[in-house]
Amino acid sequence: MSETNPRAEQSPSARPHTGRRRNEAAHRAILDAALLLLAESDGTPVTVDAIARTAGVGKQTVYRWWPSKGAVLLDALTDRADQDVPGPDTGALRTDLRAFIADTFDAAQRGTTASALRTLTREAARDPHLAELMQSFTATRRTELRELLSRGRERGELAGDADLDLIVDQVYGVFWYRFLLGHGPLDGAVAERLADSLVAGNATGNAKV
Repeated sequence: MSETNPRAEQSPSARPHTGRRRNEAAHRAILDAALLLLAESDGTPVTVDAIARTAGVGKQTVYRWWPSKGAVLLDALTDRADQDVPGPDTGALRTDLRAFIADTFDAAQRGTTASALRTLTREAARDPHLAELMQSFTATRRTELRELLSRGRERGELAGDADLDLIVDQVYGVFWYRFLLGHGPLDGAVAERLADSLVAGNATGNAKV
């Protein structure tokens, strides 16, 4: 009869499981590295090798979760946007819209995010892959905002025939125009005026706004 290994008899709770934490840490490191490299690339192509090296992981670790560098970059941008602009749902459209626009303005002007968005916008004009990435990223943000507006319309805070896609265009039209050209501020006061204008201009006659 062989000896029993006392370590093998330890209960699962007595043996720490660090694999998940390591995976989560690696996943986060890759997303952060991708965003950082995009922000600092200045037109130089971002490669999976560079992402892996900056994140301190092997290239195969990147490919375990993403099929291409474009997928990594899209996830990095979307993840950062989801963190910074969570999509409020207080039950009041005006409050939610003000917060969503203000958070969007604020988040886009932070160092790494601002540089990444400007690089992506500039390089998308000559790189079809980055152009597709830009379209996918902006589509996710449009969907988030449209769902917020749709909830408001269902509550009667917007007219039943309100053109939600046009409202989304107006929000992001102001954002991208000012973000890229810098001719006017993107601050809380602008976010409040824009939200108030859009809600009032698209409200039903008896809507509570």
